[in-house]
Amino acid sequence: MKNSITFLILFCLAVTGLSAQEKMLSKEDAIALALENNYGINVAKNQVEVAKNNKSVLNSGYLPTATTTAGASYNRLDSSTEYPGQFEENGEPRADLEIDKAESQTYNSGLNLGYTLFDGLGRHYNFKKLKEQYQLTELQARETIENTLLQLFSVYFEVARLTENENVLKQALEISRDRFKRSEYAFEYGQNTKLDILNAQVDITNDSINVLNARQKLANTKRDLNVLLNQNLNDIYSVDTLINFIPKLQLNEFIEQATQNNVAMLQTAKSLSINAYDIKIQKSGYLPKIGLNGSYGWNLNQSAPSSFIPGQVFPGSNRNSSSLGLGASLTWNLFDGGGTTVRVKNSKIAYQNQELLKKQIELEVNRDIQNSLAIYENRLDIFHIQEQNVLTNQNNFERSKEQFQLGRITSIEFRQAQINLLNAQTNKNLSKYDAKLAELQLLQLTGQLLNVEL
Repeated sequence: MKNSITFLILFCLAVTGLSAQEKMLSKEDAIALALENNYGINVAKNQVEVAKNNKSVLNSGYLPTATTTAGASYNRLDSSTEYPGQFEENGEPRADLEIDKAESQTYNSGLNLGYTLFDGLGRHYNFKKLKEQYQLTELQARETIENTLLQLFSVYFEVARLTENENVLKQALEISRDRFKRSEYAFEYGQNTKLDILNAQVDITNDSINVLNARQKLANTKRDLNVLLNQNLNDIYSVDTLINFIPKLQLNEFIEQATQNNVAMLQTAKSLSINAYDIKIQKSGYLPKIGLNGSYGWNLNQSAPSSFIPGQVFPGSNRNSSSLGLGASLTWNLFDGGGTTVRVKNSKIAYQNQELLKKQIELEVNRDIQNSLAIYENRLDIFHIQEQNVLTNQNNFERSKEQFQLGRITSIEFRQAQINLLNAQTNKNLSKYDAKLAELQLLQLTGQLLNVEL
């Protein structure tokens, strides 16, 4: 039994020694890796790039159109014409008419230009709409980044919590190991019974299992973090367990400015602008459209020599021609069956719906901010209470340890003081990261998650 416990302790210490070689993954490094490698963020970046292409002048309708055409044809004629029963004036039979290798070629090319001078201001408002859609896509990408960072830090802080818990459990194992040695010495000198040694052995076993389970959970959670960062699943690293909370005064300033910075509210405002442009785009159907067009063409026709009478050949010809055309057009759809009117009405209804949605989101965001603030303050208070609780249990443990070494309390009472300290420390770790996550959620609602140091 003693050998198995010793092996278990040595195993835990050996694995602990390996962790000293781990590299540090700071919060800043984690954010940088996520922004660079996370699949969801990269998809959002590509969507922004598409919206950027859509808002360029090349997609605006302001530039002229130009098309060109070209063609060539080749013909070769071989024919033989007979005149049965026909005679020449001298009485001889009329000779056959042979046409051999009569070649002709035709070449042509053309250039057509078109430009819309006025289209009822449809393209003007559509161009502005595309710019608004680009900004909306940027806001959507920002929302994706914020949500990904929240997810990232929920896993990152879980790694930090499990890391601190593992250290606490390893300290508990060291205390139990030390108690086991003392129990052996005391038994040798007849100061206690074999039961104290067995109790210490049981506690070492339980503490060792707790350390191994904590280490396994930590390894699994690190793999979850590697998935978010798109890294090798078996990368070995440690994380920063230092937590700083934002001063309350600064947090209150963020809350006061939340309506101007919250990403959901900014998106609804941008969507409202897009709906306003939709109305103007549909109204452009009431106005005329004026356009210019021009064309230029060139033709070359090379005909082959021909012969209709034996002995007489008509030479071929080359015909070269070009043409130039300019024109203007006016199109005014005086009545399209009411389609434009329906589209304008529907666009106005969509605008009204977007206004209602904006008011709803404003109400929900304000509610979420107040709830999030209350949750954050509650968790922060719990964290401070747990900090004090750790100090209290630390004092209790130190006193219990002195009393145990003097033989005034039993090993069971000492173990209970140790467990109380262990629970207080793990509860403090949990409340610390819960409070920080609540702070991050509040920062996201105020639109400041990407603007502060975490």
